[in-house]
Amino acid sequence: MVTLANAELSVQLLDPTADRDRLGSRYCWGGYIWQVFDAAGHPLVTGPEWPHPTPRPFNGQGLPESFRFRRRSGEALTWNGREGVHLGGGRIALDAQGEVVVVEPCHWTVERTADSITYRTDQRTLGYDTTLVREIRLTGRTLHSVSRLTHRAAQPLSLEWFPHPFFALTDRLIEVEVPPACRLAENPGFSLEGRRLASRKRFDGEQDGHMDFLLLPPGVPVRARLSHPRLQYVDFSTSYAPSECVIWGNGNTFSIEPYLAAVLAPGETKEWSVTTAFGPVRAS
Repeated sequence: MVTLANAELSVQLLDPTADRDRLGSRYCWGGYIWQVFDAAGHPLVTGPEWPHPTPRPFNGQGLPESFRFRRRSGEALTWNGREGVHLGGGRIALDAQGEVVVVEPCHWTVERTADSITYRTDQRTLGYDTTLVREIRLTGRTLHSVSRLTHRAAQPLSLEWFPHPFFALTDRLIEVEVPPACRLAENPGFSLEGRRLASRKRFDGEQDGHMDFLLLPPGVPVRARLSHPRLQYVDFSTSYAPSECVIWGNGNTFSIEPYLAAVLAPGETKEWSVTTAFGPVRAS
């Protein structure tokens, strides 16, 4: 793993080559934030299988981000038959069991400064021609994740991208302050009263959980303040207004997933970012 650290936080990122056993066909390989520790060495983010030390790549942990190769409906994005492109991962195909696997990983170049790590990959395969740059920057107690995608092929590129952060629970519960005027359908997992999104129940382990859709007002970026068992709060925000916003949780973690949907014209570059600020440690 690669570490980015200052006096406040230490951030572990997966190495796209050395940590390949932790990677798969779901999350972007470059800039994958695996864990964040405070100055006392306490882990601050979790995952669906937490605290298992080697979770399955599909589940992962930390603050991963992902390009979809299919829409949730099953419609292809960067997938065609038995082959496709996992942007930020490589060329993908179906194995003998019908599972999606990375058969030709993309190559990353990595540049470091005192407070940032930048990953770059060029993917030219199956008619796609893209450059993806991922910059992870640490400032004080705040992590900035910036993505920049350039599309050069002759046809427009439809994409869906989303962060999949795994936030820690307090006694298996979460509370989140969300933007005003959000809506949430009646469901068994979460409640929404005013700006307060909260767990309705304590889920039991990995298999017990619930997924739903938080409906934000049109054109509103995500600004969320989450509870945390060790910190006073965690602030999570996006530079963009999401096309939809999934919320999900089980007995080990909670995730808010604001999707970015876009169509890139030939020659177009699009940039967006996610920011996660870890608040002060709670008074003992």
